[in-house]
Amino acid sequence: MTDAGLVLEGVSAGYRDARVLHRLDLEVHRGELLVVLGPSGAGKSTLLRLVAGLHPVAEGRVLIQGRDVTTLRPGRRNVSMVFQSYALFPHLSALDNITFGLEVRDVSRAQARERARAAAASVGCAHLLDRRPGQLSGGERQRVALARALVREPDLFLFDEPLSNLDPELRVETRGELKALHARLGVTSVHVTHDQTEALVMADRIAVLRDGRLEQLATPDEIWREPATVFVARFIGSPAMNLVPADGPIVPHGMPSPPASGRLLGFRPEAVRLTGSGTPGTVERVDVVGEDAYAYVRLADHVLTARVPAVGRPQPGEPAGVSVSWPDVHVFDAETGRRVP
Repeated sequence: MTDAGLVLEGVSAGYRDARVLHRLDLEVHRGELLVVLGPSGAGKSTLLRLVAGLHPVAEGRVLIQGRDVTTLRPGRRNVSMVFQSYALFPHLSALDNITFGLEVRDVSRAQARERARAAAASVGCAHLLDRRPGQLSGGERQRVALARALVREPDLFLFDEPLSNLDPELRVETRGELKALHARLGVTSVHVTHDQTEALVMADRIAVLRDGRLEQLATPDEIWREPATVFVARFIGSPAMNLVPADGPIVPHGMPSPPASGRLLGFRPEAVRLTGSGTPGTVERVDVVGEDAYAYVRLADHVLTARVPAVGRPQPGEPAGVSVSWPDVHVFDAETGRRVP
C-alpha cells in the first residue's frame, strides 16, 4: 500500500468521443501541495473532477491514501473541493453554507456550528458568518468557500482555480494565505491553475499538463532551471524562452563544440546581452514594464527577446549586438521536443 496522498494509475477520461486525459500516471506525496499547470484544454479541471468522483474514469485507477476510490461516490471519498465559482448557496448565511455539508452527514447542529466557527476563524472570516453571499466581496466569498472545505477535515483538498475571480492585489495576498494555510494543516492538496506565477510561488511540485498528458513533474526550481520539453520551456516564463536552431543565427559564447544536427537552443530573455560585439541585429520593438524593458531584436529570420534595464534601453530601429553564454543555454531535440542532457 502506497503512502502517497493521491495516486493516478494509467488514468484516462473524456467526454463522448473526445479523450481528455491519456493514461496519466501521477503520484502526489502525502501532505504535499501539488499545482497542476497548463493551458486551457489541457485536462486540468477534468483531472480534479475525476479525483473528486464528479467525472467517470474510462480506464485506470484513483487511489487516495492507498484506498482505491475509482468507483466510489463523491460523498464517500472524504475529499473537499473549492470551485472557481465558490458554489455558495445564495439564500443561506455564511455559517449555514459552511455547516451544510456536515449537517447532511448527520453531524449534530451544535457540533457542526462549533467546527464551522473554528474553520472560519482559521481563514479570517469569523466576522462574516451572519452575512449571505450577496453581501460579501469576492475575497470574502472565497474565504467562506475555504472554511466550508476545511470543516469536513478531508484527506484531500482540491482547488479548481480558486483565485481567478479575485483582483490582482487580493490574488497575491490570498495565494500567500493559501500557502500558509497548507503549511499549517499539512493536508494533501491539488491546486489547478493556468497562472504560472501562481504555480511557481505556491507549489511544492508542479505537474505541467498538455493535451491530457504529463509534460513534466518537478519542483518550481527544476521546472524553471531544467525544463524537460520545449513546451515547458516556452510555457513557463513571460516573455517566453527564446528558441533557435543550433545552426541558426547565434553561437553561444563558450560553447565547447557545435551541437549535433537537429538540436534547438533555448535561453531566457534575461540571459541575452545586448553589446556592441555580439551577433549584429536590429531592435524591432521595446516594451517597458516598470524598471525592466523587453527588447525584441531581429537576427535574420529570428526575433530574440532580451530583458534590459528600462533606463538607457535601446530604441526601435537601432542596431544591437546579441550575445549569450553557454551555461545559460538549454538544448532540446528538435524532433521530439525533449531536453538533451
